[in-house]
Amino acid sequence: MDLRLSFLLSAAIVFVGTHIILTHQLRQPLIALLGKAGFMAAYSLIAFVTLGWAIFAFGTAPRGPYAWQPYSDWAWIAAMVLTYPALLLLIGSFIRNPAAPSPNAEEVVATKEPTGVFAVTRHPMMWGIAIWALSHILLVPEPRTLFLLGSLIVLALVGSAMQDRKKQHQLGTAWSGWQSRTSYFPRPAGFAAIRPVMWLGAFALWLLINWLHMPLGGIAAGFWRWLG
Repeated sequence: MDLRLSFLLSAAIVFVGTHIILTHQLRQPLIALLGKAGFMAAYSLIAFVTLGWAIFAFGTAPRGPYAWQPYSDWAWIAAMVLTYPALLLLIGSFIRNPAAPSPNAEEVVATKEPTGVFAVTRHPMMWGIAIWALSHILLVPEPRTLFLLGSLIVLALVGSAMQDRKKQHQLGTAWSGWQSRTSYFPRPAGFAAIRPVMWLGAFALWLLINWLHMPLGGIAAGFWRWLG
């Protein structure tokens, strides 16, 4: 393997590994040692440094070889189909998350019925990130894209599964009830529970983000690829 790709792969592994270890195995020991504020400062610094390393390594890694033609029309169409619901899941995850830390978290998850994007999956933010990353791997199917964006997919989906186990330990039967009413994997039927205003808002933002691809990245994306 090219040394520059090895450098990127190492960065991706460290990025994922430090996130998982810090948010699970070392979280409580470090909070006991540093306090919550100190832990968050250390966590944020490590996340910033490791992500910066991965992005820098991505920029220095060689392009190609490609598994198929990059930026092909079928891949653009697939990306359009995937990124819209991904964005919908992401922005919806900030609205009334029953699993968010709160003084009455146990009571909430024990009784709350899933609404909005939580009717699709109990991890809408993580699935939104994973689907977005997958769409871009389809567009540019090369090792450096797979290493960087693949690390985001692993972090999102493995981290979500580990989050379930942590919440189960913290909340016990209350979390079991929430898990029984929700799904780890996205349920297509759950999208029917999302309000029309959310669909419209996500669509407007999706159009804007696609339009910004050209001035910011030099690549026309979404509908703009064919309308420009």
